[in-house]
Amino acid sequence: MIGIEHVMKTNVVTVEKGTPITEAVRKLVDHDFTGVPVVDDKNRVVGILSEKDVLALALRRLENGDSGDRGLRVDDFMTRDVVCIDITDSFASLCSCLMKHEFRRVPIIAKGKLVGIVSRRDIILHILNAAG
Repeated sequence: MIGIEHVMKTNVVTVEKGTPITEAVRKLVDHDFTGVPVVDDKNRVVGILSEKDVLALALRRLENGDSGDRGLRVDDFMTRDVVCIDITDSFASLCSCLMKHEFRRVPIIAKGKLVGIVSRRDIILHILNAAG
């Protein structure tokens, strides 16, 4: 039986909630990510910043007619109600979670701390590689 640890990425790029929003958006763009976990100083997931969340920044810029982001931080835009999967959960529950919700990635935790992340694409690539 396949375990979540066989699919997840462990070198997770994160931001803290006090990170300037422009710095966080730069990380999304530079790494070609659709979202990034927001963690506290103990590496616990406190939110997630997705492309959808960043659209709120774009809308604010359009409405203000300028950059409109001076002093804004990740916690001004992040989604706070984050679904995480425990590393001990089954691979099937991970797949079900990603099918049930509209988000594209899910943080993986162990003992309450971030240890990895899995995207829909990671699972698809794993299935493709397993098929030979």
